[in-house]
Amino acid sequence: MAEPTVKAQTKNAMQTVQKVGDLCRYIEAHCGETLRLRDLAGRAGLSPFHFQRTFKATTGVTPKQYAEACRMRSLKGNLRQSASVTDAIYETGFGSGSRVYERADTRLGMTPQQYREGGRHTSISYVVSKTPVGSMLLAATDRGICFLQFGDREDGLLAGLQKEYPAAAITAAHDNTQLQGWMKRLNEYLAGDERNLDLPLDVQATAFQMKVWEYLQSIPYGSVQSYSAVAAGMGQPNATRAVAGACAANRVALVIPCHRVIRANGDLGGYRWGVERKAAFLKEEQSAG
Repeated sequence: MAEPTVKAQTKNAMQTVQKVGDLCRYIEAHCGETLRLRDLAGRAGLSPFHFQRTFKATTGVTPKQYAEACRMRSLKGNLRQSASVTDAIYETGFGSGSRVYERADTRLGMTPQQYREGGRHTSISYVVSKTPVGSMLLAATDRGICFLQFGDREDGLLAGLQKEYPAAAITAAHDNTQLQGWMKRLNEYLAGDERNLDLPLDVQATAFQMKVWEYLQSIPYGSVQSYSAVAAGMGQPNATRAVAGACAANRVALVIPCHRVIRANGDLGGYRWGVERKAAFLKEEQSAG
C-alpha cells in the first residue's frame, strides 16, 4: 500500500520543481518589470505563503532575491551596451540610481560606472608564486582579494585577470607587504603549516552564491561534505544543483574552499582548477589534520 504513496509523492515533487523552473524562466524574461508575489503565486497555482516557501526550498533564494539577481545580471549587460549609466539603470527597470548604488558593493564589486568601464579607476595589484601544484596568482583591490587562481603558466593567469577586469589598472605588487603576507600564508597552507585562511574578500556574487560561499568557509579544515549535505546544511535540501553551480562560479580558490565539496558517492566531482589539484589540497589537509 505504501508504494503508490511514494510514487505519488515523487510525482508531486517533480511537478513542483517543474513549476518553480517555469517561474524562474518567467522571472528572467520579465525581470525589468514589477513582479508581485501574489501574481507569481497565482501563475504557479499556489498560495503566496506556500509559493514563497516552495520557491526558496527549490532554488535556495526567495522569488524577490531571484528577481533581483536576474535584474543585476541584466544591468551588467546594459551597462556595457547603453548610451549612459542612467539609461542602463532605467532600461533594466530600476526606479532610481540610488537603489543600484546601494547594491553595487555586494553585486558588482564596484560602482556601476566602474563596471561599465571594465574596472576603470579600479586599482588591482597582483603577485604570483610557484607552488607544487603550479603557478598561483593572487590579486586584490584595496578592499580585499578579488582573484585567486591556479594554472600551468603565469601569463595565462594574468590574461584571465585582465579579461575579468579589462580596464582596471593592474600592476604587479612585488613590494606590496600586505599581498606578500597573504601569499606567504597561502604557501604555508599548501605546505600544511597554515589552517586559517580568513582573508578579506572583494568578490561579486548573487545572494545565493554568497550564502553558499560563506557556508563553505565554515567547513572545518581537513573535512569534506557532499553537495547535497551543503544544501541541507544551509536549510535548503532541494538546492543541490544550485550549490554545485555556486561552487563552479567561485574565482577565489582556497579562501572560499570549494575543494572541500565532493559528490555523495565519494567521487571528487569537478573543480575549475583541475581535479588533480583538488585531490592534492584534500590530501594535504587530511594528512596534516
